Parts: sequence; C-alpha cells; structure tokens
Amino acid sequence: MALQWNNLDQKAVDMAKILAGDAVEKAGSGHPGTPISLAAAAYLLYQRHLRFDPQDSHWLGRDRFVLSAGHASLLQYIQLYLAGQSMELEDLKNFRTFGSYTPGHPEYGHTKGVEITTGPLGSGFAAGVGFAMASRRAHGMLDSKTPLGESPFDYNVYVIAGDGCLQEGISGEASSLAGVQDLGNLIVIWDDNHISIEDDTNVSFQEDVLKRYEAYGWHTQRVDWLNADGSYQEDVNALDEAICAAKAEKTKPSIIALRTIIGWPSPSKQNTGVIHGAKLGAEELKGLKEALGADPEKMFVVDEQVLKHTRENAASRAKNAHLDWDKRFAEWKQANPDKNQLLERILAGKLPDEIEAVLPQFPAGQALATRAASGKTISAIGSVMPEYWGGSADLAESNNTVIAGSTSFIPESAQTGKWKGNPYGRILHFGVREHAMSAVMNGIAVDGLTRVFGGTFFVFSDYMRGAVRLSALMNIPVTYVWSHDSIGVGEDGPTHQPVEHLASYRAIPNLAIVRPMDANETAAAWLAILRQRGPVGLILTRQVVPTYEREDMEGAGSDALASAENVAKGAYILADTDGQPDVILMASGSEVQHALTARKELAKEDIAARVVSVPCMEWFKSQDASYREQVLPSAVKARVSIEAGIVDSWRNWVGDNGESIGIDGFGLPGAPGELFEHYGLDSSQVVAAAKRSLARVRS
Repeated sequence: MALQWNNLDQKAVDMAKILAGDAVEKAGSGHPGTPISLAAAAYLLYQRHLRFDPQDSHWLGRDRFVLSAGHASLLQYIQLYLAGQSMELEDLKNFRTFGSYTPGHPEYGHTKGVEITTGPLGSGFAAGVGFAMASRRAHGMLDSKTPLGESPFDYNVYVIAGDGCLQEGISGEASSLAGVQDLGNLIVIWDDNHISIEDDTNVSFQEDVLKRYEAYGWHTQRVDWLNADGSYQEDVNALDEAICAAKAEKTKPSIIALRTIIGWPSPSKQNTGVIHGAKLGAEELKGLKEALGADPEKMFVVDEQVLKHTRENAASRAKNAHLDWDKRFAEWKQANPDKNQLLERILAGKLPDEIEAVLPQFPAGQALATRAASGKTISAIGSVMPEYWGGSADLAESNNTVIAGSTSFIPESAQTGKWKGNPYGRILHFGVREHAMSAVMNGIAVDGLTRVFGGTFFVFSDYMRGAVRLSALMNIPVTYVWSHDSIGVGEDGPTHQPVEHLASYRAIPNLAIVRPMDANETAAAWLAILRQRGPVGLILTRQVVPTYEREDMEGAGSDALASAENVAKGAYILADTDGQPDVILMASGSEVQHALTARKELAKEDIAARVVSVPCMEWFKSQDASYREQVLPSAVKARVSIEAGIVDSWRNWVGDNGESIGIDGFGLPGAPGELFEHYGLDSSQVVAAAKRSLARVRS
C-alpha cells in the first residue's frame, strides 16, 4: 500500500528538527546533527512501521527499536514525545540535565520506550542482533508449530546506526553472526552521512559497506536523498518502500544505506563535523528555523494540531495492532495451556519448582575442575528450565557450556557433522566474537523471556569489557561463564593467565564475580545466580580441585565442611574452631584447599584458624552487618587471604595487620603445579603468613 503522508506529517518532521536544535541549544551541549537530518526517517518508523503501544512500554507484542547511534538520543525522545509515550515538552527542555528523563544517551529502565542502553557505538547494533535471536528462541520455545513470523511471540527489530557504529569492530562481529543466523526480523537503517566528529569520514572509512554486508549474507538496499545534481530531498516514499521490502525479506537480515546530509537544512553547519556534537549556536539555530518556515525568535514551539495528529495516529495504530495481536495470543493460550503456564512462570520471574532437586551432588573425594562441574550443572538446569540457553565463543568443549541432549540454535543449512540444530535450538555458537557475544546477550536478556549464558576463557573477557559494563549498568541477568581462571592455565603462558582480571571485574558496580572452590560450590553458585536478577561472572578452573565432604551430605563426619548452599551469602565460615579464632584464613576458588590444609598445620602449633570461603565479595557485601561480623569478627585482626591473582581486592578484608598471598606479575609459562609452587600459592606460605600476621597483632 502506498505511503499516506500529509501536510501534518511534514509539519511534524519539521517540528522534530526544530525541537532537536532547541533542546541542544538550551542544554549547551549534545548532538543535534543526526536528530535533525534523520527526523523524517525516525518519524516514518514510529508513525508507520514500528508496532508499539505508547501506553504500555512492556507489551509483549511490540517491535523493538534500538538507537545504536545513542548520542542522537533526541531522535528517539522526540518521537516518544510525538507518540505520547510518557514524554512531554518539559522533558525535552530538560535534556541532558541532572535527574532528567532525557539523559544524553538512552538508558534502559530510566526512560519508558527505551529498550536498551546504547552508549559505546556499535553496542546497540549487536544488542539488536540479540533481540532478533531472542524472538526466534521464544517462538521455538512457546509456539514452534506456528510458521515463523505468524506467532504472537514474533517481532521485528529496527536499528538506527551511524558511520561510527559500522566502524566499530563489535558491529562487524555481530553482523557476521546475524548473517549466519538468517535473522529475517532484523532491519538496520544506516545513516550514511559521511560525517563523524573529525568531519569527512573519507580520512578513515572508505570500504563499500553494502558489499561487505552482502558478503555477510544480508539483504542490502540503498536510498539516496542526495541527488546526482547536488540537490537534496528527504524522499520518505523511497525509504518507506525500502523498509517494506526489508520486512518482506524473511530469511536474511536487512540493511538500508540511507544517504543523508547531517544537519540539513541548517544553513552553514550542515554536512560538517561541527554539527555532529555541539550546539548550533544562536545564529545557526535561527537559520534552521527560517529554512523550515518557523519563527526564528521562539524556542520550543509546538503546533498543537500537529501533536494531536501524531498522538492520535500512534494511539490508533496501537489499538489496531492490539486487536490483531490479542486475538492471536488468546488463540495461542487456548491451544497451548502448558506453554501458557511456562510463559506465566517466566513473566513472574520464578524458577521451576524442581530446580533444586535436579542440581548434581558431587561425591566427596572426587577431583574435578569447576568448569567440568559447571558443565554438568548447566545440563541439569537445562533439563527442567526451557528458557535457559547459552553457548560459547568457540570454546564450548573447553569451558563446558553445552546443554546435553540439546540442539544448536542455527539454521539447518549451518549444521555440521558435529553440531546438529535448527532455528529454535538452545546451544549458541557465537564464534570467536567475544565482544559481540556479550552485547548480543544483553539484547537477549533485555528481551526478558529467556535466561542466557555465554562462555570464554577469563583472559579474553578483556575483549568483552565494554558490553559487560553495559550489562552491569542495566543490571540485567546475563551470566558470563569465564573458565581457565588463573595461572592454572599453565603451559599456555602469561598471555592466557588472567592474574589481574578478578580485581578489575570486581571493580565494576552491579557485577557479581563468583569463584567457587569445588564442584558442589559450583552447583550451588549456579542456583544462586539464577535467583539473582543482575549480571554475574562465574569464574572456573581448568585444573582439577578436590571435592570436599559437606555437613549436609548423607553420612557426613564431624570434620565435614559447612554446606555449599552458603555460597549465596558470598562468604561463609567453611571450617571453624572452638571459641574465637586466633587467625582467619580467607580464599576463593582453587586456593581454598590451601587454606584448609594450613588450618590443620596451624592447629598442630595450637593456633586456632578459621577458614572462610569467599566465592563472591559482592554478595557478601550485600549481607547485613551482623552476618558480616559473624563471619569476619572485627576483634580478630590476624588475617590472611590467598588467591591466584593480584591482591588489590583483599585489602579491605585483611586489614592493616593481615597479609595477602597472590601474584604481582603476569604469570609465566610452565606446568600449573610448578607455577603455583613458584608463586608461593600453597599451604606452607599460608602458615607462614598467618604466623607473621599474628606476631604483628600480638606486638
């Protein structure tokens, strides 16, 4: 059907351009260029294509819009205002101010209608791939018998990206993955304006982007608003036709290269880097308004007839979309009562009733790497939790991230002799794309219907940091399975030994770093993770570690250690002594065993030592003060920590009289046992450190 576009629509676009200029001018900073030149494109999406309800930002049937070029946040805010989605003129006037509803970059959970936080360029693009994958997984989990595209759980993902997004490596990683996955519900509009902060992008960005995307396996189109004779026309009909063609393409992701002039029709700053990231200035803003036929002396002028038109149109579209979707959803519920129960449990944020019963219990005395214990736990959880899925950045067999008995999430054409799958499988293959993996998982997590995990070696988490930080900023339930956690990697050498990573990731707010000591702590850690709603890094050993007898095991002896269920508290008394201890020995992961051995050695010299397992400092900090005092009584000043990494994280826990045993370099090549001995990560060093700490306290 031909696009219906009237005078009020054009006035709405012009008003959006002026509001963008006014908002940045009042704020004194911002990025007006793209919100001005893409106003018509954003209006076309929101008023003609995007399925959403301005009155219900959580409607299950909505499409997803992702502004990967997040610096152009006004582009989205103004469309939310025009549509009547909890955004008013005062919010635009308060753009970029403290406590406002309109921060400089869109923030998930802060502004209704913002689906995901997009700060660093390209991260939103990759998250859009995650949304598209999540929609298909939900379809397979809840409505697999319905053809793809016809289920109430299917939606389109619209992404607006800029030149900077496409230059960042993360978008290339994600785009390559999207091409493999045949994500026909993903539509990207690339603002091909040839301008970045350093002005003309020709100085650094010259490839034929659409040929690159053809090679990725995408459906490509070009819409050129810059005519051959140099004239410029915002041809919304051509863009509408391209969007319709992209929606009709069901087997490939789509990218539309939209050639624009940044800041048009600003009189002198259009098509320059100056208008990208700074206010127009009084004279240029007046010139913009004059070019659009507006009063150059007035700020934040709103044509009430235009606003009435846009809000009524958005409301009417939402009503019609709801009528269709509600009918299909009601039919689905009637035909799928069991699936509807699953959906209701997921939406309520509850775990399956049988989740604890299926967790593996590992026998004492068994030597097992925590990565192996995690793999067994992942498969057990997957057996009762259909919404649980995940995979690895090409390291599934090394970090044990395969749900046993499950198929891969891949088009059937991508199957191999080893990996069998279908479009609705649950084993994810991210390829060697760590950064994109993290951002894709952000999109999956924000979608809300599944619980996702993804793994790689801990040292490679360096490549993921930007997207992990966004997970923490949004406080969303993404689980990072980071194995090969220390110098236990051994012969691979220092390039693969993440000695500083524990401390650096513990420094990120909202991110819980969990490093279990043995197999049963690992299983308990997974249960605690699933009960959390924020992001977690699960840190696992390559080398085997002892599995200890616990007090809640059948037939446990008097020397059994405390229950592994205490992992959820972050730190707990693992082994104690009668009365107040002389010294407290603290450790995480594979080093806890050395603290336990040291405790026995110290007892031979009548030194009473308490061993505290510290799998997660963040969870321990969240406990009340009385519990923390119970575990680490302030009266006991003699303390020792031991961990195969730099010691910075432990300073507050050991205090001025304590000692921390760790590593102060980048590691070395060699067998794991040799390296632990070389760095003094053993019980004899713990004993010596405990005696030194006690001597300082007693003196």
